Amino acid sequence: MLNELLEMRNPDDKLSERFETRLSMAVENYLLSIIRLEEQGFRISVALLSEHFKSLPSAEGLGTSLPSVSAMIRRMARESLVKVSAEKQINLTKIGRVFAESILRRHRLAERLAVDVLGVDLALAHEEAHRLEHAMSPYLESKIVVLLEYPETCPFGHGIPGSTYKMDNSCITLKDASIGDLYVVDRVPEDDQNLLKYFVNNSFLPGHQITIEDSSSSRGVVELLCESKELVFSIDIASQIWVKQV
Repeated sequence: MLNELLEMRNPDDKLSERFETRLSMAVENYLLSIIRLEEQGFRISVALLSEHFKSLPSAEGLGTSLPSVSAMIRRMARESLVKVSAEKQINLTKIGRVFAESILRRHRLAERLAVDVLGVDLALAHEEAHRLEHAMSPYLESKIVVLLEYPETCPFGHGIPGSTYKMDNSCITLKDASIGDLYVVDRVPEDDQNLLKYFVNNSFLPGHQITIEDSSSSRGVVELLCESKELVFSIDIASQIWVKQV
């Protein structure tokens, strides 16, 4: 959608004027969280956002209380960035999605820049990208894309909006993987800093092969081998990890 709307922009219309205006850092962070939670299949609500913000870097300065989140969502609704259904589900509007894809693109380009060019530790890339994404102008963004040779995914396997990335429909979540089969990690969640460090320290990253040893809904865990290491994930975490059978 980001590419389509950019191509369709008319310099005289209000959508174009709106797109040229940079939103506040707080609003951008909200849009980024909403679209990333959407990617993971969540139904967005004030309660979910409140809980999600607790996992973000403290430097983001986002209030995590229900009243503060509710107030921001009301503001974003007045600005036509989101709509709230009768069931209290939060959905991005057309223009809201354009802005959300824009900040998501900058975030994932910043992650690639941090890791591939600046040599930032992979476990810190997501946090550092939160600092870089807000300072990236369209001109700088275009230069970074060329420097990185038009990347399609972030270091954690997620597609970059506006790139040529195509989601592999053969991928399944780790919780649905079969015992004894060999898989390749496709993408992993990146919001929880401690979990991200666990992934990095155990080489559980996109492109690495794993073998499922046990998967038990009753016990609520998935056990696997990765680089000869035995790892255990909760079903909840396993549902956010995508793999592809070899």
